[in-house]
Amino acid sequence: MRLLRLSFAVCAAALAVAGCPKPSAPTDDAGVTAAGESDTAAEADAGPGPASFSLQSTLPDAGVEAIPLVGEEEGRPVIDPTSTLELRSTLALRNYRVRLFDEADRAMISDDSAEESPNGLLYRISLPTPLKSGHKYTLVIDAQTGTSMTDSQGREVPDMRIPFQVSGEKEKPQPPPKKQRRR
Repeated sequence: MRLLRLSFAVCAAALAVAGCPKPSAPTDDAGVTAAGESDTAAEADAGPGPASFSLQSTLPDAGVEAIPLVGEEEGRPVIDPTSTLELRSTLALRNYRVRLFDEADRAMISDDSAEESPNGLLYRISLPTPLKSGHKYTLVIDAQTGTSMTDSQGREVPDMRIPFQVSGEKEKPQPPPKKQRRR
């Protein structure tokens, strides 16, 4: 019985000592600096945020026009006719592909180039002819292989669909020439 009481006392003392926090000096809030700005160690270790994108079209007068990145449900932004589109991302991408589709969901023929740097990706699409007035197009950024693309930090980047429409009235296709009958 005496051994049982002694064991119980030793266990209780061990738990009491282990559960007590060590005394520490009071400190300032780690999330607020002296100037009042937020600066936590977690934010510093996290690095840059997720990849973000911007899309521009080159105008005939060599200017550039930003194309708003909206979903298909929000309507299509209207742009001027162009033969060059530039997609930029804030981080380099891995396992990605970029394609431009017409309103019949056919991939457009283009001469593409990609420039990767630590500051991100510049993907340029050069079309042999300007986009047709009044027609709708969709730029798709998705995974080349597998189910997902990643940024340079190893984070998954969701697939994107960027719809837009070219300004002007829709051009009607030319009727095919009539064949002359031979006699």
